Amino acid sequence: QAQLVESGGGLVQAGGSLRLSCAASGLAFSTSNIGWFRQAPGKGQEFVAAISWATTTTYYADSVKGRSTISRDNKKTTAALQVNSLKPEDTAVYYCAAVRGLRLPTSPNEYDYWGQGTQVTVSS
Repeated sequence: QAQLVESGGGLVQAGGSLRLSCAASGLAFSTSNIGWFRQAPGKGQEFVAAISWATTTTYYADSVKGRSTISRDNKKTTAALQVNSLKPEDTAVYYCAAVRGLRLPTSPNEYDYWGQGTQVTVSS
């Protein structure tokens, strides 16, 4: 059974940094694309970043571009999202998701497996 478990969220002051982790099990991680999404209270899911299974392609949302880095370790079946210069508007539940395929999607509807999410709260 495929499972994704996020960790690393918490309460941080504006301007700070967080490194979110995603541990995967029960799926073909090395051939799965990984995406990070977030959902703020009262809002829909928002794409944050994605990395292809071979790490050759990465995408970032404009809202985090330049201050975020997505990475993965296929041997450890983990992925990570580093977010710097955090802003109050980054407050949300952050989810990692996985899907196999040659194309790296940015729509949440195209991902098959999801974690339970980790809360990130940025205080001003």
